[in-house]
Amino acid sequence: MKKIVFAVVFLLVFAASNAQKDFQGMAVYESKTSTADFKKRFEGNKDITPEMQKTIEERMKKMFEKTFILNFDKQASIYKEEEKLDAPGQGNGGGMRMMSNMMGGGGTFYKDVKQKAYTVDKEFMGKEFLIKDSLKTYKWVMEAETRQIGGYTCYKATTVIPASKTDFRNFRPKAEKEDAKKEEPKKGDAKATEEKTADGKEKKTSFLDEIDLPKEITITAWYTPEIPINQGPEGYWGLPGLILEINDGKTIILCSKVVMNAKDKVAIKASTNGKVVSQKEYDDTIIKKMEEFRQMNGGRGNDHGGPGRGMRFGG
Repeated sequence: MKKIVFAVVFLLVFAASNAQKDFQGMAVYESKTSTADFKKRFEGNKDITPEMQKTIEERMKKMFEKTFILNFDKQASIYKEEEKLDAPGQGNGGGMRMMSNMMGGGGTFYKDVKQKAYTVDKEFMGKEFLIKDSLKTYKWVMEAETRQIGGYTCYKATTVIPASKTDFRNFRPKAEKEDAKKEEPKKGDAKATEEKTADGKEKKTSFLDEIDLPKEITITAWYTPEIPINQGPEGYWGLPGLILEINDGKTIILCSKVVMNAKDKVAIKASTNGKVVSQKEYDDTIIKKMEEFRQMNGGRGNDHGGPGRGMRFGG
C-alpha cells in the first residue's frame, strides 16, 4: 500500500514539475502615443501643403501606433514588434528604422526576471548593438483600485521613474515664447543676434536644448494576479501578476489578447547578434549621433522625417 501511495505522489509531483516547465503564454499589446503636441507644430504653417501634412500624419501614425507580442514562461520573456508589410512607397528606410528604435520598437527585448537581467538587440546607423544590462528596479505603489481588462481582474500600481533621454516618446516640442510670436526681431536688433559665449564665440546648443524633456514621469500599471508571472511589456516587471496595461500619460500600452499554453511553443531566449554594450553606452551613442545630425543640418530639421534630418523641435 505504501508503495502505491509513493508512486501516486511521485506521479503528481512529476506532472506538476512538467506543467511548470511547459507553462508558456502569449500576450498581444497595442501601443499608442499621443501626437497632439507635434500636430500643433504644423497648424498654420504655410510651407506645409495639405498633401504634405497627410504624408506626415501617415508616417507619424506608423511610428506612434505599434503592435507587440510578448511570449513568456515562469522565468523569462521576449517582447517584439509585430512585423507588418509596408505600403508601396512607404519603405522603412534608415531614418524610419532609427525613429522606430526610439519609439520602443526594433529588436527583441529579452527579460530574465530570475537573473534580473535583460538583453535587447538594436540597429542604429547601420550598426548592430546588443544591449546587456540589469533590469530596472521599480518602486511600485500597490493600490486597491481594480478594473477589468479582457475578462481579467486587474489591480492598479504606480511608480515614478526618470525620463529616458533616448526615448522619443518622452520628448515635448519646446513651447514658443509669446513675445516671439507677437514681435519678430528686426535685423540688427540685439534680440536677433546670435547668443555668444564669454570669449565672443558663438554658443553651441545641443539637440536636447531644442526639446522639453521632463525629469520624471509617472507610470500607471494594471496587472492581473490571475496570470501569476512577474512580467510585462517592454522593460516593465516586478508585480505579482502579468501587466496588461502601462500608461505614462502620453503612451498607452494595452493588452488586447492573451493565449495560455498553446500547442506550438516559442523559443524564449536572448538574441546574440551585435556589439555588446551597456544601456548607458548605447544611450550615449544615440545622443552623440543625434547631435551630429543637428550640426550637419545647421541646427535645424526641415523635412519632418525625424530628429536631425527630421522633425523640427525648436521654435
